[in-house]
Amino acid sequence: MIDDLLMLSDAFCSATGLAETTLSSKIFNDGKRIAAVRSGKDVGVRRLERGIIWLSENWPTGAEWPAEVVRPVSVSMGADDDRLAELVALVSEAAE
Repeated sequence: MIDDLLMLSDAFCSATGLAETTLSSKIFNDGKRIAAVRSGKDVGVRRLERGIIWLSENWPTGAEWPAEVVRPVSVSMGADDDRLAELVALVSEAAE
């Protein structure tokens, strides 16, 4: 799933011209998080899932979603929506 996040980040930045640090700030409220993950630092599963969902919900019009990555169901998640995150994870795992 970390590889999926990095592939999506690369594709998003390429399609939009956005700097990775700016995208990281938008997704994680931390401009260094994607770079840290890229260098081997860990990220929690819920944060990772929410990041991929953010990318899906904000994917640039006309840009192709990478075929190697299962696109999550589009949902609006609140900070305390843990059950919804679990369901999204189950659906993603089942699709793999």
